[in-house]
Amino acid sequence: MAGLAINPTTDMLGIVDVQPTFMPGGELAVVGGDQVVPVINWLLAGPFRHAFATQDWHPAGHSSFASSHPGRQPFETIAMPYGPQTLWPDHAIQGSANAELHRDLAQARIELVVRKGFRPEIDSYSAFFENDRKTTTGLHGWLQARGVSRLFLAGLASDYCVAYSAEDAARLGYQVFVIEDACRGIGLPVAGGGDTVTATKAKLTTAGIRFIGTDDLAA
Repeated sequence: MAGLAINPTTDMLGIVDVQPTFMPGGELAVVGGDQVVPVINWLLAGPFRHAFATQDWHPAGHSSFASSHPGRQPFETIAMPYGPQTLWPDHAIQGSANAELHRDLAQARIELVVRKGFRPEIDSYSAFFENDRKTTTGLHGWLQARGVSRLFLAGLASDYCVAYSAEDAARLGYQVFVIEDACRGIGLPVAGGGDTVTATKAKLTTAGIRFIGTDDLAA
């Protein structure tokens, strides 16, 4: 797939949750999370003229925080009205420095920032829908108005917010690519062995989502 050409009219780069809260030293650190910033900046300086970003944006005491459920620990799963919910350390608190987009992220070509997870009662992984899979963020309508048909996703984390965004984008009819070297994953263990990064990649591939690297793109 070397030299995959980007069409600035119909192709869009989606930058998912590139925030210090998900990087080393942050509240919900992804190993190597800060390493995606220079890779994404290369994508923004070269192949892609148009991009959007998402920003996790939780109020204090959010229902997805383990601290909001006495006796529960981070990474446990509980039942919520909309389905199973992984509990997280407090993170991406509205207005905090760690909830901002990373200061070194080049933002000149980022034309929309979608804030998600701001409703106290429901978590939001996907760039398109809250975790009830019904409440929309408005991103789909914006992309449709722009005539976008192919989405290239990068950011954090590959097995959660990037994955949910990719799955929803494919379900909505976009051709979806995940740029692997511009992503990092959490990698929680899964029943039967393996981790969420490997399991998620297999699931997304089955859904027709393509995994590529920056070396597959024409600069």
